[in-house]
Amino acid sequence: MMKNKNPLYHDTLQLLKKYRDLVWSLELSSRRLHLQAKEGTDPPGQSRHILQSRRMLKALDSSVGLLRVKHKNGETYYWLLYYSFLSPQKLLNTEEVIEKLQSHIRDISRRTYYRKRREAVDALGAILWGYVGEDNADLLAHFLPGSTAQDLYWRSHCI
Repeated sequence: MMKNKNPLYHDTLQLLKKYRDLVWSLELSSRRLHLQAKEGTDPPGQSRHILQSRRMLKALDSSVGLLRVKHKNGETYYWLLYYSFLSPQKLLNTEEVIEKLQSHIRDISRRTYYRKRREAVDALGAILWGYVGEDNADLLAHFLPGSTAQDLYWRSHCI
């Protein structure tokens, strides 16, 4: 199997793999902040962190939406990404993902699934990193260890 050596692929894949955890963490943080605000114990900077996280997830969701409606394979790529990374509940295994995809992609084999998923991640990465601005680069670097904010900002402006 041919490995994708594009660093944007790996950054995008890592972000997608953490998507459900990020959504859950943001939900918990928002609830905690709401309770602390009621008690008058809002820790400094926590609101800013939650706002930055929401912006990052909104950028990812917007990128997925753009991919779905504008890319020539957008609908197929959307469902691949949705069942692989974005659905609220993680599916048990690749076979379950492929089973869910059957209603959207005819005759999808395991090999085709991985090839098309790689294509979808590449296409999303090309869109996503174009959204990275200076104010979001530090936050994205936090979720993608090994990437500096400068690397992410530079990549986003060279695509």
